[in-house]
Amino acid sequence: MQVPQKFLKIETGQFSTAGRKPENQDFYGILEPRGQALVHKGIAVAIADGISTSPVAHIAAETAVKSFLSDYYCTSDTWSVKTAASRVISATNSWLYGQTKQASCRDKGYVCTFSALVLKGRQAHLFHLGDSRIWRLAGQGLEKLTEDHRVQLSSEDSYLARGLGLVQAVEIDYRAFELRSGDVFVLTTDGVHEFIRQGDIAAAIVQSASLDDAAEAIVEQALEAGSTDNLTIQIVRVADLPDASATDLLVEEGTLPPSPLPRVPGEFEGYRLLRVLHASNRSHIFLGEDETSGDLVALKFPSMDMRDDENYLRRFAMEEWIARRISSPHVLKATEIPKERQSLFLSSEFVEGQTLRQWMTDNPHPDLEAVRALAGQIAKGLRAFHRKEMVHQDLRPENILIDKAGTVKIIDFGSVRIAGVMEAAPALDTSEVLGTHQYTAPELFLGYLGTERSDLFSLGVVVYEMLTGRLPYGASVARATSEKAQAALRYRSACSVTERVPDWVDGAIYRAVHPVPGKRYDALSAFLEDLHRPNPEFHSARSVPFAERDPVRFWQFVSAILALLCALLFSQLFGNP
Repeated sequence: MQVPQKFLKIETGQFSTAGRKPENQDFYGILEPRGQALVHKGIAVAIADGISTSPVAHIAAETAVKSFLSDYYCTSDTWSVKTAASRVISATNSWLYGQTKQASCRDKGYVCTFSALVLKGRQAHLFHLGDSRIWRLAGQGLEKLTEDHRVQLSSEDSYLARGLGLVQAVEIDYRAFELRSGDVFVLTTDGVHEFIRQGDIAAAIVQSASLDDAAEAIVEQALEAGSTDNLTIQIVRVADLPDASATDLLVEEGTLPPSPLPRVPGEFEGYRLLRVLHASNRSHIFLGEDETSGDLVALKFPSMDMRDDENYLRRFAMEEWIARRISSPHVLKATEIPKERQSLFLSSEFVEGQTLRQWMTDNPHPDLEAVRALAGQIAKGLRAFHRKEMVHQDLRPENILIDKAGTVKIIDFGSVRIAGVMEAAPALDTSEVLGTHQYTAPELFLGYLGTERSDLFSLGVVVYEMLTGRLPYGASVARATSEKAQAALRYRSACSVTERVPDWVDGAIYRAVHPVPGKRYDALSAFLEDLHRPNPEFHSARSVPFAERDPVRFWQFVSAILALLCALLFSQLFGNP
């Protein structure tokens, strides 16, 4: 019997009042979605406090909270919480700053403090600007999780150093940490926390019948203590956490059963199957025709050998989910399913052409310009992944298609690492090396997470192989599973393999495939630039040791000299007198 999947659940309490002021310039809100939005985006809580000197600050506070709670859920599901929330907050700040610039001074501008809490999966994410605060209940007291951005000039005079709408480019404080069931978070504006002790807030939460009662009681205590400002408090208790391994809701197709492999020719769930395109121990791909539209598609089915592997099936289901979230002419597109599917399979555009592997076989000595053109297209495809905070992790000639028009398309998304998904389902983020080892960046063999520089390494290896027909480290990368072994890796200069590669191109490739990620390029564009224009750093004027340029011949030469010396020594010792 299947155990029901647990989801993130919270209990909340909120209260806000203008207090002794004529108008309440605070604003607050909580959005607790259901279904896929809860899994991919989590629960968002936000509070803002408009500056008291501005007559329009309440608009700033309301805009900040409403924009965050709506726009955050419109960002890509592939983005991490930090990326998605930071971009939304920055966009809101830009609009508020534009409105503030039109005011005669900032004291009449659209300025507010802002604090937000996002609970996703089993993690809490904090975003903060200004002097509103986020706390966590700790025993009989409160642990302050944010720092006030206020400059104190004297005991009675201070000003807000950081907030929304103050400056064009905003600096956002960010923190993330693991959640525990029963955690209680408290968000307050200064009208509350400047007039009531932390212990009294904690006691009210513990002793009250409900969190709403606690929120109201805390505000009343602050008023009685002499608060002269607006007062707002939000209390959030984590009632239940999702299972660490719960991933069924990541994609709806993840719960569908794999079907038996269909027969060809034949019919299958709205398609006519025409012929087999590819078969391996991991998947089977068929050429199909949509019975409704007549369009040709590629249908991918899980291999029979892998159907008992739950992690493999989850990743298989994620491939189409990934394809639907990337829009690039250099990434394989998913196609619409003609009717509700009954089993697990993937449908994508049919690309009539050849793999890069076949192209390399047909073009064993390509000119440099052809290689540059292909590398540029591959890089565009990789950038489409990176803009969505995805890392492909299995870039190799077999996973690169070239259609009849010469357009490159990256395929096979079974190894893709997605920042947003890994936050929702950390159990998927294992140290297993999913890509093909000869093209995988060395740091992944040490258990580090794949990054954009990991994909750059793979691209560099592919470029090297197109030019030379070999791999820059041979098969050594796959065996280098320790830092010591990776330090011993020796790059074989492409110049020593073929004279068709200029030294400055070789230098660019070497930087791209350096075993240490920090010594690679920061961006794909920088690598492409150095492939097209000589970088003086890589010119032949730089003396490159023979051992680095051609380590194989170097050690052959050393071995020959040693053999000769041994022969001479033997002759001296044992030769005829």
